[in-house]
Amino acid sequence: MKVQYSKWKPWSLTDDERLENMFALFSYLLIQTDGDVEDALNWLEKLSVEYQLFDDNLSFSEFVDELKKKGYIAKKNGQLILTAKGNSRIRTDSLAKIFSGLKLDTNGYHETNKSGNGIERLSELKYFSFGDNLSNVDMTSTIKNVYRRTNPSGFNLTEDDIEVFETEHLSSCATVLMIDISHSMVLYGEDRITPAKEVALGLAELIISRYKKDKLNIVVFGDDAKEVDIKDLPFLSVGPFHTNTKAGLKLSRNILKRKGRFNKQIFMITDGKPSAIFTDDGRLYKNSFGLDPRIVNKTLDEAVKCRREGIRITTFMVAQDYYLRDFINEFTKANNGHAYFSDLNRLGQMIFTDYIRRKNG
Repeated sequence: MKVQYSKWKPWSLTDDERLENMFALFSYLLIQTDGDVEDALNWLEKLSVEYQLFDDNLSFSEFVDELKKKGYIAKKNGQLILTAKGNSRIRTDSLAKIFSGLKLDTNGYHETNKSGNGIERLSELKYFSFGDNLSNVDMTSTIKNVYRRTNPSGFNLTEDDIEVFETEHLSSCATVLMIDISHSMVLYGEDRITPAKEVALGLAELIISRYKKDKLNIVVFGDDAKEVDIKDLPFLSVGPFHTNTKAGLKLSRNILKRKGRFNKQIFMITDGKPSAIFTDDGRLYKNSFGLDPRIVNKTLDEAVKCRREGIRITTFMVAQDYYLRDFINEFTKANNGHAYFSDLNRLGQMIFTDYIRRKNG
C-alpha cells in the first residue's frame, strides 16, 4: 500500500472549522457593539478566559492577525476599524445563522402552481440554493457532478452537486425593513436590537446574493425616521427615543412610491406602541403612557394610506404585552396586512420564511 504525505499546514480541517466559528462569533459581537472592533475584541478576550476559546493551536493574538490577514479589519489613525470585506462577512454570517434554523418543510411555505405568473424557466443552469424549486433540478448535470467528484464505484450526492435551471421572476419585490430604535429596544434586561440588526444584515445578504432583481431599503424610527445604508447597519444603535411609527411608515411609503411596478411591502420590527408624532407645525408630540388616541389615529391613517397604494405591512412584534395586541390587531386590519408576535430567537426565521413564501407564492 502506498501512503502519500502532504506538507503540514498550520490550520488542519478541524482548525479551519474552528477558525470559521470564531469569525462568526466575532461577527455577532460586532453587531452587539455597534461595529466597534476594539470593543468586540475586548469582549472576545473576556469570553476566551471564561470558555477557553483559545489555546496553543490558536492564540488570541493569532486570531487578530487572521482577521487582519483576511481583510476583515484594518488599522486607521491608530485604531482598528471594520473594512468593507468585514462588513460583508457580518451579513454572510447573519444569513447563515438564520438559514441554519430554517426547516426545509417549514409550515406555510408553498411553491406556486399558477401558470404564467411568478417564475419562468430559462435555459441557463446554476448551482442549487435555498428557496429554489426542486422541479427545476437538471438531473443530467447533477449526476455528472456526482461522478466527477466521487469514486466511480460509489454514488454520494451532496447539495453542492445539484444544478437547477435559472428562473426569471416576472414580478420583483421592493421591501422596506423598518426597525424600531426606541429606547425600549434595550430596556428591561432584554436586548431586542441585536436580533433586529441581525435580521436586517441577513435579509440584505439574501437579496444581494440570491434575489438580485429585488430592492431592499432600511428605515429606522425613533423620535423621527431616517433611511440607513446597508453598509451602516453594524453601527446602528438605539435611543433614547420615543416611537414615531407614523414617521417610519410615511418615509417607507415615499421610498416605495419611487419603485415603479415592483410588488411593494413593509416589514416592521417593533417592541412597542406608537408614542410620538409630529404636529402640523413640526413639533414633536410625545406621550409614553397608554395608547394616546391622537397618536394612534394618525398612525392608523398612515397604515390606510399604505393599503391604498398597494403596500402591505407585516408587523413583527417582539414584545408580548397584552395591551399591544388590540392596537396591532387594529393596525393590521387598517392595512389588510399581517402581524406576528415573535420570539426573539425565531425573528429571523419568521421574516425569512415570510419573504421567501411571498417570492414564490
